[in-house]
Amino acid sequence: MPNPRAFISFDFDNNSGQKLYFVGQSINSRVPFTIQDWSSKMHLPQNQWEKLIREKVNKCNILIVLVGKNMSSAKGVSAEIAFAKEHNVPLFGVYVDGADSSSILPTGLQRNRTIIWNWKEIASAIEQCMTEGKNK
Repeated sequence: MPNPRAFISFDFDNNSGQKLYFVGQSINSRVPFTIQDWSSKMHLPQNQWEKLIREKVNKCNILIVLVGKNMSSAKGVSAEIAFAKEHNVPLFGVYVDGADSSSILPTGLQRNRTIIWNWKEIASAIEQCMTEGKNK
């Protein structure tokens, strides 16, 4: 199986540090995926942002949502989840920044598809995603 491409969705205002740490750890961990940092690097008008992110999500095999404590304010994350579902891209969440099973999840992310930050569990979730959706 080729190394799957993962789009990382996160709350830019509150979890940029955790995203950088997650990406950095993934490079030095034995995980079966490649991080694609395709987040927008500049502020764009909404319609341009939507077009750009839709295209990027569609080019990935999985979408990983980093779930922080302030997800209710992260409208872009909910949009990225919707884009993944439009393109049949499987997804799962990883709790970061002290978030846990009592934290609010973004719209479209299922609680039973959200796990703790543990690389063995993340690798298992990726393997499961690679048998779903557009990866079949």
